[in-house]
Parts: sequence; structure tokens; C-alpha cells
Amino acid sequence: MPAPHKARKRFGQNFLHDTRALHRIVAALDLSPEDHVVEIGPGKGALTRFLLPACRRLDVVEIDRDLVARLQDRFAGHDHLHIHAADALQFDFAALGSGLKIVGNLPYNISTPLLFHLFRFKDVTETMVFMLQKEVVERLAAAPGDKRYGRLSVMAQYHCQVEKRFTVKPEAFRPRPKVMSAVVRLHPHRTPPVDVGDYRTFEALVARAFGQRRKTLRNALRGVVAQETIRACAIDPGARAETLPLDAFACLSRALGDSVQPATA
Repeated sequence: MPAPHKARKRFGQNFLHDTRALHRIVAALDLSPEDHVVEIGPGKGALTRFLLPACRRLDVVEIDRDLVARLQDRFAGHDHLHIHAADALQFDFAALGSGLKIVGNLPYNISTPLLFHLFRFKDVTETMVFMLQKEVVERLAAAPGDKRYGRLSVMAQYHCQVEKRFTVKPEAFRPRPKVMSAVVRLHPHRTPPVDVGDYRTFEALVARAFGQRRKTLRNALRGVVAQETIRACAIDPGARAETLPLDAFACLSRALGDSVQPATA
């Protein structure tokens, strides 16, 4: 029998062991026997064992090679399981096909960049269900005017319908994290909810607007967006980015065309 695996801080490992929470995550995926599921960070396989009998194909992406070996041993003989020893931040999810249902207990230390990476694959994704730090879930779902509303909120809501599901206490994990966790379900929009014009401009504009939260739009966007353009979108140049709804950012983006490049954000 292999020695017990010690959680590695550099991989942000907190293993979920609470059976009720695991079942609720599977239920949130709304699986059918023909579904193709992708699990990010399967760890020791606590969730994997419930996913395997519920889908046609299961791909798992695990960066920790010690855990990859354990997964291969534990689930030997399951021909519809495909284990990828890879970094999810670099992984090409489109190479797996389309109609994917992506799930995982995401490491808190990379959750935001990983979400931005996954948004790139929304066209091949049917739904995503993730365990995240509760604060991140609140940011994903935040509305304009909420102090938690920011770049992640705007970009997530442009790409997906965001649905908060349930919270999970620290004692559901080993080792226990120091924060509360929550599960979120993201349904990618098949048609964007707003017309942003050039997407790269929109992405860079939102990043710049929230780059210094305390600044007004007049100052945050100085040299990029003229005050007349801001006013033409029915926006007060003295307002802050956290007060703007998605369609306001879309209006500014359309007005700018392709004049704002990502390198300036």
C-alpha cells in the first residue's frame, strides 16, 4: 500500500471528503449516461468515483504526478476514464471534443486565471460546476454597485450565466482551508448577452477600468476613452467602474472599435 499522500501547498491541495457535498456537486452537473465529463484536479479520486458510473466518458486533468499514479492504480480497468498529467492552466480543452461538462474542486491559488482560461473554451462547453473560495463565487455573481463587483464579474457574466449553488464549510476538506467554500454553476451563453464589438478591445477596456478601483472612469480611462465618448454612452465620467452594468462596458467597447489593445490593460 502506498504511503499517505501529503497535500502540497504549491498545488493548493485541499481534498474534499464530505460525501454529501460530493453528491450535490454531481447533481449540479445534471448528468446523463451519454455525457462527456472533464474533471479538473481529481486529487485522490473522491469525486471521480461518483462521476465514473454516471457518464459515457470522463477525462481528468491532474498536475501532481504522484496523484496521477494513484489514480491510474485506483481506477485501473475503467476504459472510459482518461487521465491527463497536465497543468489545467495550459490544457487545451477543445482537443477533447465538444459538449463538455467541466467540474472540479479548483485550487484557490489559481482559480481566477483558470476561470479566464476556461472562458476561452466556452464554445465546446455545455456547463461548468466548480468548488471555489466563497469570496470568488460572490465576485462571479456580484451586481453593479456591489463592492465585490469587478473585472471577474463583468467577464464571467459576459461569457456565462452564473448560478450560486451552495456553501461548504472548511471541515469538509483535508487539510481544512482557512476560508469558506462555495459551489457555482456556469452556463456558457450561446449568444453573447451584449454586442461588445471587438472582443480584445472589450477585454482590455474592462481590465483598465478596474485596474485602479478608486479612480473615476475619467481618470482610469484617460488617454484611451474621451469624456465625450463616455457621456455618449449615458455614463457619468465621474462614476467608478464598479457602478457600470455589462451593457455600459459594451457601449464603450463598440465606440472604441479596435483601438484598445490588450498590452495596454
